[in-house]
Amino acid sequence: MTAPRSTTPRKVLGRLSLPERTYVADALRTETVGGVLLLVAAVTALLWANIPALHDSYESVSHFHLGPAVLGLDLSVAHWAADGLLAIFFFVAGIELKRELVAGDLRDPKAAALPVVAALCGMAVPALVYTLTTVVGGGSLDGWAVPTATDIAFALAVLAVIGTSLPSALRAFLLTLAVVDDLFAILIIAVFFTADLNFAALGGAVAGLVLFWLLLRKGVRGWYVYVPLALVVWALMYNSGIHATIAGVAMGLMLRCHRHEGEDHSPGERVEHLVRPLSAGLAVPLFALFSAGVAVSGGAIADVFTSPETLGVVLGLVVGKALGIFGGTWLTARFTRASLSDDLAWPDVFAVASLAGIGFTVSLLIGELAFTGDQTVTNEVKAAVLLGSLIAATLATVLLKLRNAKYRRLWEEEERDEDADGIPDIYEEDDPAYHLRLATLYERKAAEHRRIAQEKAAARHGLAEVPGGAGEDHHRPA
Repeated sequence: MTAPRSTTPRKVLGRLSLPERTYVADALRTETVGGVLLLVAAVTALLWANIPALHDSYESVSHFHLGPAVLGLDLSVAHWAADGLLAIFFFVAGIELKRELVAGDLRDPKAAALPVVAALCGMAVPALVYTLTTVVGGGSLDGWAVPTATDIAFALAVLAVIGTSLPSALRAFLLTLAVVDDLFAILIIAVFFTADLNFAALGGAVAGLVLFWLLLRKGVRGWYVYVPLALVVWALMYNSGIHATIAGVAMGLMLRCHRHEGEDHSPGERVEHLVRPLSAGLAVPLFALFSAGVAVSGGAIADVFTSPETLGVVLGLVVGKALGIFGGTWLTARFTRASLSDDLAWPDVFAVASLAGIGFTVSLLIGELAFTGDQTVTNEVKAAVLLGSLIAATLATVLLKLRNAKYRRLWEEEERDEDADGIPDIYEEDDPAYHLRLATLYERKAAEHRRIAQEKAAARHGLAEVPGGAGEDHHRPA
Protein backbone atom coordinates (compact mmCIF):
# COMPACT_ATOMS: atom_id res chain seq x y z
CA MET A 1 0.00 0.00 0.00
CA THR A 2 1.20 3.50 -0.72
CA ALA A 3 1.45 5.95 2.12
CA PRO A 4 -1.38 8.45 2.27
CA ARG A 5 -0.52 11.90 0.95
CA SER A 6 -0.01 14.48 3.66
CA THR A 7 -2.90 16.88 4.01
CA THR A 8 -0.82 19.40 5.98
CA PRO A 9 -0.63 22.57 3.90
CA ARG A 10 2.85 23.77 2.95
CA LYS A 11 3.93 26.93 4.72
CA VAL A 12 5.25 29.91 2.77
CA LEU A 13 7.69 32.42 4.28
CA GLY A 14 8.44 29.95 7.05
CA ARG A 15 11.64 29.51 9.03
CA LEU A 16 14.85 29.29 6.99
CA SER A 17 17.21 26.35 7.24
CA LEU A 18 20.28 27.12 9.39
CA PRO A 19 22.78 27.24 6.47
CA GLU A 20 20.43 29.47 4.45
CA ARG A 21 19.89 31.72 7.46
CA THR A 22 23.65 32.07 7.98
CA TYR A 23 24.19 32.92 4.31
CA VAL A 24 21.35 35.43 4.25
CA ALA A 25 22.58 37.10 7.44
CA ASP A 26 26.11 37.51 6.03
CA ALA A 27 24.84 38.80 2.67
CA LEU A 28 22.38 41.24 4.19
CA ARG A 29 24.99 42.56 6.62
CA THR A 30 27.20 43.63 3.72
CA GLU A 31 24.29 44.93 1.68
CA THR A 32 23.04 46.99 4.62
CA VAL A 33 26.40 48.74 5.01
CA GLY A 34 26.47 49.26 1.25
CA GLY A 35 22.93 50.61 1.37
CA VAL A 36 23.90 53.25 3.92
CA LEU A 37 26.81 54.26 1.66
CA LEU A 38 24.35 54.33 -1.24
CA LEU A 39 22.09 56.72 0.66
CA VAL A 40 25.04 58.94 1.48
CA ALA A 41 26.14 58.93 -2.18
CA ALA A 42 22.63 59.78 -3.40
CA VAL A 43 22.28 62.68 -0.97
CA THR A 44 25.78 63.90 -1.89
CA ALA A 45 24.89 63.78 -5.59
CA LEU A 46 21.70 65.78 -5.04
CA LEU A 47 23.51 68.42 -3.00
CA TRP A 48 26.42 68.57 -5.43
CA ALA A 49 24.10 69.01 -8.41
CA ASN A 50 21.69 71.48 -6.80
CA ILE A 51 23.97 73.88 -4.92
CA PRO A 52 24.59 76.65 -7.50
CA ALA A 53 28.26 77.09 -6.57
CA LEU A 54 28.93 73.36 -7.05
CA HIS A 55 26.67 72.50 -9.98
CA ASP A 56 29.22 73.25 -12.71
CA SER A 57 31.87 71.11 -11.02
CA TYR A 58 29.44 68.17 -10.84
CA GLU A 59 28.75 68.45 -14.56
CA SER A 60 32.47 68.77 -15.32
CA VAL A 61 33.43 65.69 -13.33
CA SER A 62 30.49 63.59 -14.62
CA HIS A 63 31.28 64.38 -18.27
CA PHE A 64 35.07 64.19 -17.99
CA HIS A 65 36.30 61.60 -20.53
CA LEU A 66 39.08 59.11 -19.98
CA GLY A 67 40.11 55.76 -21.39
CA PRO A 68 41.80 54.42 -24.54
CA ALA A 69 39.92 55.78 -27.54
CA VAL A 70 41.63 53.28 -29.85
CA LEU A 71 39.77 50.50 -28.00
CA GLY A 72 36.46 52.37 -28.14
CA LEU A 73 36.66 53.06 -24.41
CA ASP A 74 36.99 56.84 -24.27
CA LEU A 75 34.09 57.19 -21.85
CA SER A 76 32.83 59.82 -19.43
CA VAL A 77 33.14 59.24 -15.70
CA ALA A 78 29.36 58.75 -15.47
CA HIS A 79 29.54 56.25 -18.35
CA TRP A 80 32.34 54.31 -16.66
CA ALA A 81 30.23 54.14 -13.50
CA ALA A 82 27.14 52.85 -15.37
CA ASP A 83 28.85 50.38 -17.72
CA GLY A 84 31.99 49.50 -15.78
CA LEU A 85 31.28 49.58 -12.06
CA LEU A 86 27.78 48.16 -12.41
CA ALA A 87 29.30 45.13 -14.17
CA ILE A 88 30.74 44.27 -10.72
CA PHE A 89 27.27 44.63 -9.20
CA PHE A 90 25.76 42.30 -11.81
CA PHE A 91 28.67 39.86 -11.40
CA VAL A 92 27.69 39.48 -7.73
CA ALA A 93 24.02 39.20 -8.77
CA GLY A 94 24.96 36.35 -11.13
CA ILE A 95 26.75 34.49 -8.33
CA GLU A 96 23.78 35.02 -6.00
CA LEU A 97 21.38 33.65 -8.57
CA LYS A 98 23.59 30.64 -9.31
CA ARG A 99 23.90 29.86 -5.59
CA GLU A 100 20.15 30.14 -5.12
CA LEU A 101 19.56 27.78 -8.05
CA VAL A 102 22.01 25.06 -6.98
CA ALA A 103 22.31 25.38 -3.20
CA GLY A 104 19.67 27.82 -1.98
CA ASP A 105 15.89 27.87 -1.77
CA LEU A 106 15.42 28.13 -5.56
CA ARG A 107 16.79 24.59 -6.09
CA ASP A 108 13.42 23.27 -4.86
CA PRO A 109 10.80 24.05 -7.53
CA LYS A 110 8.04 24.30 -4.93
CA ALA A 111 10.04 26.74 -2.80
CA ALA A 112 11.21 28.65 -5.88
CA ALA A 113 7.69 29.20 -7.16
CA LEU A 114 6.88 31.86 -4.57
CA PRO A 115 9.76 34.34 -5.08
CA VAL A 116 9.85 33.76 -8.85
CA VAL A 117 6.10 34.37 -9.34
CA ALA A 118 6.17 37.28 -6.90
CA ALA A 119 9.16 38.83 -8.71
CA LEU A 120 7.57 38.37 -12.13
CA CYS A 121 4.29 39.91 -10.98
CA GLY A 122 6.33 42.62 -9.26
CA MET A 123 7.82 43.51 -12.65
CA ALA A 124 4.80 42.98 -14.88
CA VAL A 125 2.33 45.07 -12.86
CA PRO A 126 4.59 48.18 -12.64
CA ALA A 127 5.23 47.92 -16.39
CA LEU A 128 1.45 47.69 -16.93
CA VAL A 129 0.80 50.67 -14.62
CA TYR A 130 3.40 52.74 -16.50
CA THR A 131 1.94 51.72 -19.86
CA LEU A 132 -1.64 52.58 -18.87
CA THR A 133 -0.54 55.92 -17.41
CA THR A 134 1.39 56.96 -20.49
CA VAL A 135 -1.29 55.76 -22.93
CA VAL A 136 -3.96 57.76 -21.11
CA GLY A 137 -1.66 60.77 -20.85
CA GLY A 138 -0.31 60.55 -24.37
CA GLY A 139 3.30 59.97 -23.26
CA SER A 140 6.18 57.81 -24.48
CA LEU A 141 6.16 54.07 -23.84
CA ASP A 142 9.96 53.90 -23.94
CA GLY A 143 10.28 53.93 -20.15
CA TRP A 144 8.02 50.95 -19.43
CA ALA A 145 10.88 49.00 -17.83
CA VAL A 146 12.05 51.78 -15.49
CA PRO A 147 9.79 50.93 -12.50
CA THR A 148 10.31 47.16 -12.76
CA ALA A 149 13.51 46.91 -10.66
CA THR A 150 14.03 46.59 -6.89
CA ASP A 151 17.13 47.97 -5.17
CA ILE A 152 17.96 45.57 -2.33
CA ALA A 153 20.78 47.73 -0.91
CA PHE A 154 18.59 50.82 -0.68
CA ALA A 155 15.74 48.77 0.85
CA LEU A 156 18.05 47.32 3.50
CA ALA A 157 19.44 50.77 4.24
CA VAL A 158 15.88 51.90 4.96
CA LEU A 159 15.46 48.94 7.32
CA ALA A 160 18.71 49.88 9.05
CA VAL A 161 17.71 53.52 9.42
CA ILE A 162 14.21 52.86 10.79
CA GLY A 163 15.54 50.11 13.07
CA THR A 164 12.90 47.47 12.41
CA SER A 165 13.65 43.91 13.52
CA LEU A 166 12.32 42.25 10.38
CA PRO A 167 12.25 38.42 10.73
CA SER A 168 14.86 36.53 8.70
CA ALA A 169 12.20 34.85 6.52
CA LEU A 170 10.94 38.23 5.29
CA ARG A 171 14.49 39.51 4.79
CA ALA A 172 15.36 36.39 2.79
CA PHE A 173 12.18 36.81 0.74
CA LEU A 174 13.20 40.39 -0.05
CA LEU A 175 16.73 39.31 -0.99
CA THR A 176 15.52 36.45 -3.23
CA LEU A 177 12.99 38.78 -4.86
CA ALA A 178 15.79 41.21 -5.66
CA VAL A 179 18.02 38.45 -7.08
CA VAL A 180 15.28 37.19 -9.43
CA ASP A 181 14.40 40.81 -10.19
CA ASP A 182 18.02 41.50 -11.20
CA LEU A 183 18.03 38.48 -13.53
CA PHE A 184 14.97 39.67 -15.42
CA ALA A 185 16.25 43.25 -15.42
CA ILE A 186 19.41 41.97 -17.11
CA LEU A 187 17.31 40.13 -19.70
CA ILE A 188 15.29 43.31 -20.33
CA ILE A 189 18.49 45.30 -20.84
CA ALA A 190 19.93 42.65 -23.18
CA VAL A 191 16.78 42.24 -25.27
CA PHE A 192 15.26 45.72 -25.38
CA PHE A 193 18.22 48.07 -24.96
CA THR A 194 20.81 46.61 -27.30
CA ALA A 195 22.19 48.90 -29.98
CA ASP A 196 23.40 47.79 -33.42
CA LEU A 197 25.46 44.66 -32.98
CA ASN A 198 29.17 44.41 -33.78
CA PHE A 199 29.37 40.67 -34.46
CA ALA A 200 33.19 40.59 -34.43
CA ALA A 201 33.32 42.07 -30.92
CA LEU A 202 30.41 39.87 -29.82
CA GLY A 203 32.20 36.77 -31.11
CA GLY A 204 35.32 37.79 -29.22
CA ALA A 205 33.30 38.28 -26.02
CA VAL A 206 31.67 34.85 -26.41
CA ALA A 207 35.09 33.26 -27.02
CA GLY A 208 36.39 34.98 -23.87
CA LEU A 209 33.45 33.66 -21.86
CA VAL A 210 34.07 30.13 -23.17
CA LEU A 211 37.73 30.42 -22.13
CA PHE A 212 36.62 31.71 -18.73
CA TRP A 213 34.34 28.67 -18.35
CA LEU A 214 37.06 26.20 -19.44
CA LEU A 215 39.59 27.63 -16.99
CA LEU A 216 37.05 27.29 -14.19
CA ARG A 217 36.30 23.68 -15.15
CA LYS A 218 40.01 22.84 -15.23
CA GLY A 219 40.38 24.20 -11.72
CA VAL A 220 42.79 26.98 -12.69
CA ARG A 221 43.17 29.40 -9.80
CA GLY A 222 44.60 32.89 -9.47
CA TRP A 223 43.12 36.36 -9.76
CA TYR A 224 45.93 37.33 -12.15
CA VAL A 225 44.36 34.96 -14.70
CA TYR A 226 40.70 35.83 -14.31
CA VAL A 227 40.79 39.59 -13.71
CA PRO A 228 42.60 40.44 -16.99
CA LEU A 229 40.38 37.99 -18.88
CA ALA A 230 37.26 39.53 -17.30
CA LEU A 231 38.39 43.00 -18.37
CA VAL A 232 38.92 41.81 -21.97
CA VAL A 233 35.48 40.14 -22.02
CA TRP A 234 33.87 43.28 -20.60
CA ALA A 235 35.55 45.54 -23.20
CA LEU A 236 34.52 43.27 -26.07
CA MET A 237 30.96 43.05 -24.76
CA TYR A 238 30.80 46.84 -24.51
CA ASN A 239 32.01 47.26 -28.10
CA SER A 240 29.58 44.60 -29.33
CA GLY A 241 26.60 46.88 -28.69
CA ILE A 242 25.18 44.70 -25.90
CA HIS A 243 25.22 46.42 -22.52
CA ALA A 244 28.52 45.60 -20.85
CA THR A 245 26.91 44.57 -17.54
CA ILE A 246 25.76 41.38 -19.31
CA ALA A 247 29.39 40.22 -19.22
CA GLY A 248 29.35 40.52 -15.44
CA VAL A 249 26.28 38.40 -14.87
CA ALA A 250 27.44 35.80 -17.43
CA MET A 251 30.74 35.29 -15.60
CA GLY A 252 28.95 35.18 -12.25
CA LEU A 253 26.64 32.42 -13.47
CA MET A 254 29.64 30.35 -14.59
CA LEU A 255 31.18 30.03 -11.13
CA ARG A 256 30.62 26.76 -9.27
CA CYS A 257 28.40 27.40 -6.26
CA HIS A 258 27.89 23.87 -4.93
CA ARG A 259 30.39 22.41 -2.50
CA HIS A 260 32.50 19.35 -3.16
CA GLU A 261 33.27 16.91 -0.38
CA GLY A 262 35.68 18.43 2.11
CA GLU A 263 35.01 22.02 1.03
CA ASP A 264 33.83 24.57 3.57
CA HIS A 265 32.94 27.01 0.80
CA SER A 266 32.43 26.69 -2.95
CA PRO A 267 34.51 28.84 -5.34
CA GLY A 268 31.46 30.99 -6.02
CA GLU A 269 30.92 31.62 -2.31
CA ARG A 270 34.58 32.54 -1.82
CA VAL A 271 34.59 34.94 -4.76
CA GLU A 272 31.29 36.48 -3.71
CA HIS A 273 32.65 37.01 -0.19
CA LEU A 274 35.61 38.90 -1.68
CA VAL A 275 33.76 40.90 -4.34
CA ARG A 276 30.47 41.75 -2.57
CA PRO A 277 32.06 44.46 -0.36
CA LEU A 278 33.61 46.01 -3.49
CA SER A 279 30.21 45.98 -5.19
CA ALA A 280 28.15 47.23 -2.25
CA GLY A 281 30.75 49.59 -0.81
CA LEU A 282 32.27 51.14 -3.95
CA ALA A 283 30.69 50.25 -7.30
CA VAL A 284 27.03 50.96 -6.50
CA PRO A 285 27.62 54.12 -4.40
CA LEU A 286 29.84 55.60 -7.13
CA PHE A 287 27.20 54.82 -9.74
CA ALA A 288 24.63 56.57 -7.54
CA LEU A 289 26.95 59.54 -7.10
CA PHE A 290 27.11 60.16 -10.85
CA SER A 291 23.54 59.13 -11.71
CA ALA A 292 21.40 60.66 -8.95
CA GLY A 293 22.60 64.23 -9.46
CA VAL A 294 19.47 65.75 -10.99
CA ALA A 295 18.09 69.24 -10.51
CA VAL A 296 15.38 69.20 -7.85
CA SER A 297 13.04 72.11 -7.14
CA GLY A 298 9.43 72.65 -6.19
CA GLY A 299 8.53 73.08 -9.84
CA ALA A 300 10.47 69.99 -10.88
CA ILE A 301 8.73 67.87 -8.25
CA ALA A 302 5.34 69.20 -9.35
CA ASP A 303 6.22 68.38 -12.97
CA VAL A 304 6.77 64.74 -11.97
CA PHE A 305 3.03 64.44 -11.33
CA THR A 306 2.01 66.18 -14.54
CA SER A 307 4.18 64.40 -17.12
CA PRO A 308 2.79 60.95 -18.09
CA GLU A 309 6.28 59.37 -18.25
CA THR A 310 7.34 60.49 -14.79
CA LEU A 311 3.92 59.89 -13.24
CA GLY A 312 4.00 56.39 -14.72
CA VAL A 313 7.37 55.73 -13.05
CA VAL A 314 6.16 56.96 -9.65
CA LEU A 315 2.89 54.98 -9.79
CA GLY A 316 4.73 51.93 -11.10
CA LEU A 317 7.15 51.92 -8.17
CA VAL A 318 4.69 52.84 -5.42
CA VAL A 319 1.48 51.14 -6.57
CA GLY A 320 2.58 48.60 -9.18
CA LYS A 321 5.36 47.02 -7.12
CA ALA A 322 3.26 46.64 -3.97
CA LEU A 323 0.23 45.20 -5.78
CA GLY A 324 2.32 42.99 -8.06
CA ILE A 325 4.43 41.34 -5.37
CA PHE A 326 1.59 41.03 -2.89
CA GLY A 327 -0.75 39.67 -5.57
CA GLY A 328 1.86 37.24 -6.88
CA THR A 329 2.51 35.93 -3.37
CA TRP A 330 -1.19 35.55 -2.60
CA LEU A 331 -1.89 33.79 -5.90
CA THR A 332 1.02 31.38 -5.37
CA ALA A 333 -0.22 30.50 -1.90
CA ARG A 334 -3.80 30.19 -3.18
CA PHE A 335 -3.14 27.90 -6.13
CA THR A 336 -0.46 25.74 -4.52
CA ARG A 337 -2.66 25.21 -1.46
CA ALA A 338 0.06 26.65 0.73
CA SER A 339 -0.59 28.77 3.79
CA LEU A 340 1.31 31.67 5.24
CA SER A 341 3.67 30.98 8.14
CA ASP A 342 1.92 31.04 11.51
CA ASP A 343 4.26 33.81 12.67
CA LEU A 344 3.28 36.21 9.87
CA ALA A 345 0.17 37.81 8.43
CA TRP A 346 -0.68 39.18 5.00
CA PRO A 347 -0.11 42.81 6.10
CA ASP A 348 3.54 41.79 6.67
CA VAL A 349 3.78 40.65 3.05
CA PHE A 350 2.23 43.89 1.83
CA ALA A 351 4.71 45.93 3.88
CA VAL A 352 7.67 44.11 2.33
CA ALA A 353 6.08 44.44 -1.11
CA SER A 354 5.87 48.20 -0.53
CA LEU A 355 9.55 48.24 0.45
CA ALA A 356 10.37 46.55 -2.86
CA GLY A 357 9.08 49.69 -4.56
CA ILE A 358 12.50 51.24 -3.89
CA GLY A 359 13.90 50.93 -7.40
CA PHE A 360 17.04 53.01 -7.30
CA THR A 361 20.16 51.59 -8.99
CA VAL A 362 18.82 49.49 -11.87
CA SER A 363 15.86 51.85 -12.41
CA LEU A 364 18.27 54.75 -12.88
CA LEU A 365 20.30 52.65 -15.32
CA ILE A 366 17.25 51.63 -17.36
CA GLY A 367 16.04 55.25 -17.32
CA GLU A 368 19.32 56.32 -18.92
CA LEU A 369 19.07 53.58 -21.54
CA ALA A 370 15.39 54.16 -22.30
CA PHE A 371 15.70 57.85 -23.10
CA THR A 372 19.19 58.04 -24.58
CA GLY A 373 19.59 61.27 -26.54
CA ASP A 374 16.98 63.23 -24.58
CA GLN A 375 18.78 64.48 -21.48
CA THR A 376 15.79 66.52 -20.30
CA VAL A 377 13.46 63.51 -20.15
CA THR A 378 16.26 61.36 -18.69
CA ASN A 379 16.70 63.80 -15.80
CA GLU A 380 12.93 64.01 -15.26
CA VAL A 381 12.71 60.20 -15.14
CA LYS A 382 15.62 60.08 -12.68
CA ALA A 383 13.78 62.57 -10.48
CA ALA A 384 10.68 60.37 -10.71
CA VAL A 385 12.71 57.32 -9.66
CA LEU A 386 14.07 59.20 -6.64
CA LEU A 387 10.64 60.51 -5.67
CA GLY A 388 8.89 57.17 -6.23
CA SER A 389 11.55 55.35 -4.18
CA LEU A 390 11.20 57.92 -1.40
CA ILE A 391 7.40 57.54 -1.31
CA ALA A 392 7.68 53.74 -1.32
CA ALA A 393 10.26 53.88 1.49
CA THR A 394 8.03 56.17 3.56
CA LEU A 395 4.97 53.97 3.05
CA ALA A 396 6.93 50.83 3.94
CA THR A 397 8.37 52.53 7.02
CA VAL A 398 4.91 53.33 8.35
CA LEU A 399 3.60 49.82 7.67
CA LEU A 400 6.64 48.08 9.16
CA LYS A 401 6.69 50.32 12.25
CA LEU A 402 3.08 49.36 12.97
CA ARG A 403 4.20 45.72 13.20
CA ASN A 404 7.61 46.28 14.77
CA ALA A 405 6.70 45.04 18.27
CA LYS A 406 5.77 41.68 16.77
CA TYR A 407 8.89 41.63 14.60
CA ARG A 408 11.08 42.33 17.63
CA ARG A 409 9.56 39.39 19.48
CA LEU A 410 10.11 37.07 16.52
CA TRP A 411 13.66 38.34 16.07
CA GLU A 412 14.52 37.78 19.73
CA GLU A 413 13.11 34.27 19.49
CA GLU A 414 15.23 33.58 16.41
CA GLU A 415 18.38 34.91 18.09
CA ARG A 416 17.99 33.22 21.51
CA ASP A 417 20.94 30.91 22.32
CA GLU A 418 20.59 29.85 25.97
CA ASP A 419 23.15 27.04 25.76
CA ALA A 420 25.68 29.43 24.13
CA ASP A 421 26.78 26.96 21.46
CA GLY A 422 26.56 29.49 18.62
CA ILE A 423 23.38 27.95 17.16
CA PRO A 424 20.01 29.60 17.84
CA ASP A 425 17.88 27.44 20.13
CA ILE A 426 14.99 27.42 17.67
CA TYR A 427 17.06 25.18 15.37
CA GLU A 428 17.90 22.63 18.12
CA GLU A 429 14.49 21.84 19.55
CA ASP A 430 14.57 18.29 18.11
CA ASP A 431 18.12 17.53 19.32
CA PRO A 432 18.24 15.51 22.60
CA ALA A 433 21.75 16.79 23.31
CA TYR A 434 20.44 20.35 23.30
CA HIS A 435 17.85 19.55 25.98
CA LEU A 436 20.49 17.77 28.09
CA ARG A 437 22.72 20.83 27.86
CA LEU A 438 19.83 23.03 28.97
CA ALA A 439 19.02 20.64 31.84
CA THR A 440 22.63 20.86 33.04
CA LEU A 441 22.57 24.63 32.67
CA TYR A 442 19.31 24.99 34.59
CA GLU A 443 20.52 22.60 37.33
CA ARG A 444 23.66 24.73 37.73
CA LYS A 445 21.53 27.87 37.91
CA ALA A 446 19.14 26.22 40.39
CA ALA A 447 22.07 25.23 42.63
CA GLU A 448 23.40 28.77 42.51
CA HIS A 449 19.98 30.21 43.43
CA ARG A 450 19.63 27.72 46.31
CA ARG A 451 23.04 28.82 47.64
CA ILE A 452 22.06 32.50 47.39
CA ALA A 453 18.71 31.78 49.09
CA GLN A 454 20.50 30.02 52.01
CA GLU A 455 22.91 32.95 52.41
CA LYS A 456 20.06 35.47 52.40
CA ALA A 457 18.07 33.40 54.90
CA ALA A 458 21.08 33.09 57.19
CA ALA A 459 21.76 36.82 56.98
CA ARG A 460 18.13 37.62 57.72
CA HIS A 461 18.13 35.17 60.70
CA GLY A 462 21.25 36.83 62.10
CA LEU A 463 19.69 40.28 61.88
CA ALA A 464 16.56 39.02 63.64
CA GLU A 465 18.63 37.96 66.71
CA VAL A 466 20.37 41.34 67.08
CA PRO A 467 17.56 43.28 68.95
CA GLY A 468 17.17 40.56 71.62
CA GLY A 469 20.84 40.57 72.62
CA ALA A 470 21.58 44.21 72.14
CA GLY A 471 21.59 45.03 75.88
CA GLU A 472 19.24 45.79 78.77
CA ASP A 473 18.32 49.26 77.61
CA HIS A 474 15.27 48.56 75.44
CA HIS A 475 14.57 52.31 74.99
CA ARG A 476 17.70 52.71 72.89
CA PRO A 477 17.38 51.71 69.23
CA ALA A 478 19.29 48.57 68.30
